[in-house]
Amino acid sequence: MERYVPEIKSHLRTRIIEVPSVIYKATGIKILGTRIKSLLFSTDVAVIKNTNANSIIAVYPFTPQLSITQAILEVAPVPVFVGVGGGLTTGTRSVNIALQAELMGAYGVVVNAPTPNDVIKEIYETIDIPIIATVVSENDDYKGKLEAGARILNISGGSKTAYLVKKIRDEYGKELPIIATGGPTDETILETIEAGANAITYTPPSTGEIFSAIMEQYRQRK
Repeated sequence: MERYVPEIKSHLRTRIIEVPSVIYKATGIKILGTRIKSLLFSTDVAVIKNTNANSIIAVYPFTPQLSITQAILEVAPVPVFVGVGGGLTTGTRSVNIALQAELMGAYGVVVNAPTPNDVIKEIYETIDIPIIATVVSENDDYKGKLEAGARILNISGGSKTAYLVKKIRDEYGKELPIIATGGPTDETILETIEAGANAITYTPPSTGEIFSAIMEQYRQRK
């Protein structure tokens, strides 16, 4: 029998971004005492402040900057996993950014797919919070990443994500924590969970898209 969950809402906070409820079928990953099933993929502080996601994964296509990390950590009401580069920004710079992110209060750091294993190893030897290594294809050296010190894999393989999740899950068993992108529908999210993902990243609509819908409602009131 499905249990009823009472819900309390605020009159002024009805526009929060809710992650798809199907995500909560995942087992979750317990990180530093907190069980996490959903990760909101965003660096927009307004979006981050107005969501029901369990956590934030703050990765962006620019050189990681501590001012951005600090802004996100100050606003986020939930654990934050911070991108520390690994592609264009790598080596000692990534290691230093990872250490600063930990000292600022990040729950973990995320390294990009091209991050060399020796850099992952150096980060692992420097920080205490977990390293999340991104995997984008089956050609990625995910074994090397794990051996170097990555504690969690973040699988983002586009249409092949569920396939990659299952392949790695079958290889490593239930003990390996796996985060994965869920795709655009409840069906693709469920497929990824059934393939073995413990937690799902969700990409929210942009503030521009949300504003567009709100403005259209305003126009219809005229």
